[in-house]
Amino acid sequence: MEILAYLIPASLFLGGVGLAAFFWALKSKQFEDPQGDANRILKTDYDDRPKP
Repeated sequence: MEILAYLIPASLFLGGVGLAAFFWALKSKQFEDPQGDANRILKTDYDDRPKP
């Protein structure tokens, strides 16, 4: 049972890190244009040869 004294704070810390990463992604506008990305995949006007 003593291990819970380490596991509970560790899990709360890791959950906080994940929550902070999610809010950072929201703040840096990572989720602004999900439809644009979906439509960009379906376009056929792309260059087959990469630029040198």
